[in-house]
Amino acid sequence: MRHVAVIDIGKTNAKLALVDAATLQEVAVVTRPNRVQIAPPWPHFDLSGHWEFFLHHLTAFQTTHGVDAISVTTHGASAVLLDQAGELAAPMLDYEHDGPHAVATEYDALRPDFVQTGSPRLARGMNLGAQLHWMLSTQPDLRMRIAHILTYPQYWGWRLTGEMACDVTSLGCHTDLWDPWRGEFSALVDRLGLTGKFAPPRRPDTQLGVLRRDIADRTGLPPMTPVTVGIHDSNASLYPYLVGARGPFSVVSTGTWVVCMAVQGATVPLDPARDVLVNVNALGQAVPSARFMGGREFDLITAQGTGPVSDTDRAAVLAQGIALLPAVEPNFGPFRGRQMRWTIPPETPGQRMVALAWYLALMTRTCLDLIGARGPVIVEGPFARNVDYLDMLGAICPQGVRIALSATGTSVGAALLALGPQTPPETDIPNLSTVSPVLAAYRKSWTKHLIGQGVVP
Repeated sequence: MRHVAVIDIGKTNAKLALVDAATLQEVAVVTRPNRVQIAPPWPHFDLSGHWEFFLHHLTAFQTTHGVDAISVTTHGASAVLLDQAGELAAPMLDYEHDGPHAVATEYDALRPDFVQTGSPRLARGMNLGAQLHWMLSTQPDLRMRIAHILTYPQYWGWRLTGEMACDVTSLGCHTDLWDPWRGEFSALVDRLGLTGKFAPPRRPDTQLGVLRRDIADRTGLPPMTPVTVGIHDSNASLYPYLVGARGPFSVVSTGTWVVCMAVQGATVPLDPARDVLVNVNALGQAVPSARFMGGREFDLITAQGTGPVSDTDRAAVLAQGIALLPAVEPNFGPFRGRQMRWTIPPETPGQRMVALAWYLALMTRTCLDLIGARGPVIVEGPFARNVDYLDMLGAICPQGVRIALSATGTSVGAALLALGPQTPPETDIPNLSTVSPVLAAYRKSWTKHLIGQGVVP
């Protein structure tokens, strides 16, 4: 096997990547915005536009490089509802829509406790169960129209193969629908009247099927091209490091969401009020996790202006105590409900960029502490290329910080599902942990500001 094509859909962008099986590097990548369509009956994703985009570029990848397998990874908190004919029973709801809030009280009476599901109560439609409850309440005939429910990665697998499944990582992603310790559906499925509607749960690293003949004819791919079951994107980032793992470690998957996942961490109480949850990894195991919307926060602050960062900017941020306090995105993360503020407003774009990077690192460390993370920290995604973020994180993670060499860990992790167990991909070998009294002092000052506001760090 030479190349694996990966359908990789994040909240902000959809992409198709071609991963070299020997080097685990992306040899071709194409993207399109994952724009939400504002149209009845609710804001929804452009599934048909994505489909045509994927087919077009699968054809091009096959012509230029050859495609030997296909894997899929997508954001969580999403499912696709199909009718008996295999058509959409309803558009796929955008999980950031606030519609589910209208029936929140009713839903809270239905959802199982955190102790059973490891799923905290989240805003908007971030709990897939809340989405389903609201959609069924809004359209009373929808329950009868639904024949099949597929978690999001498997929708694309079904389009490619004609086979249906759900995957355990997507079901275990704060849906309220899954018991991660028993490895089975929670009581909520029956309470929603959806028993028997969900496609069978499967592990992501199994083969879903082979390419449908009509798709093979259209793209030029061989008809027997295998397609994996597929995986939730944060768990795709974690998957490469599960193989042959020795000792505790954590992975920080960065993008629109920053998701921290602890493997073999210390046993600590998990606080659902702080966006702490239990994910399910590709092997079906429970993984304590915490997250915040770091990529969205980065975009919100940089919309005020960006610029190059100089040592003068860094010195000014330290000397003046310029710090960004949580939360830029107040609906999610360990400081939900808090409104951001600057201790001292930055005077230049460079100062703003430094303080923002350090804020994101401090938020990351907070999440790691909340899940009992131990051992080295592996950072993948866009933040792995942010020098100031890595400097601060290295200063406050004494057991070491490493960066994934792949530009996008999600694509590599998804590709490995098709390639079978392998040696984990290399990370940047130099230990980025540094002793920095000035950055340690900055962290103490940041924490002191939070305590001064009556916030638990």
